[in-house]
Amino acid sequence: MTDSASYFADLTALDWQIDLGADEAIQDTPVNRYEQVMTPAKGAVPKTGPNSNIKPVDVMPVLPQVQESGADIAHIMAGRCNSLADLRDALAVFEHCAIKKGARNLVLSEGHPNARVMIVGEAPSRDEDRSGAPFIGESGKLLDRMFAAIGLSRDGEDPSDALYLTNLLPWRVPQNRDPKPDEIAMMLPFLERHIALVDPDIIVPLGNIPCKALLGKTGITRLRGTWAEAFGKPVLPMFHPAALFRDPLKKRDCWADLLAIKARLTP
Repeated sequence: MTDSASYFADLTALDWQIDLGADEAIQDTPVNRYEQVMTPAKGAVPKTGPNSNIKPVDVMPVLPQVQESGADIAHIMAGRCNSLADLRDALAVFEHCAIKKGARNLVLSEGHPNARVMIVGEAPSRDEDRSGAPFIGESGKLLDRMFAAIGLSRDGEDPSDALYLTNLLPWRVPQNRDPKPDEIAMMLPFLERHIALVDPDIIVPLGNIPCKALLGKTGITRLRGTWAEAFGKPVLPMFHPAALFRDPLKKRDCWADLLAIKARLTP
């Protein structure tokens, strides 16, 4: 049979199948339409063919960006501060500590910037938050009387008889709760830089929270009166003046600590 005859024979057979109602082309071998077809990855180089000798290009994986923590950012910002004014400005624009949002004022410090003794409290009280000055109210007045007994004052004009007052946290903590570990971690770089700028001879942390930040320890009853070291400076923990209102018997311990500070300052 010639090609022409074969063509017309196939066409006649197709017309006959259409007349019978056939509407699909069916192969001799069935096809599984649900079978997954493996397709080469986009950009993959075939193993054979005209480009089989081309080496694949090594593509560097895209790594996810690691977001810096508030403490990391605080460390960077604090390290750039070359003066107390720089430190205040850095804290004013630091937006990574949530307690700042509920505070009225930034309460940084008071006293002589070159004082030999640096007092470190926990955080501003409600009155201190309103005024913008640390250690005011009854506790502040008692603190002034305590250190006046050994010849030191926040108003002293000479560094040898002056105090410098600050807090670990420059903003009031809501409901006067204890600061959270991440809040302490964020403020510690600023406190470390603060200490370096003032360069005191003695640091006096008042209460548990400043001791935890500076010394990594708590238990002020056990820590008070014992000299330690933080950031290369002598540290003598003391009770916070507010504790003396709750337990007047602690005044004797505070007096002993004050005498220890005076002795350390005396040539």
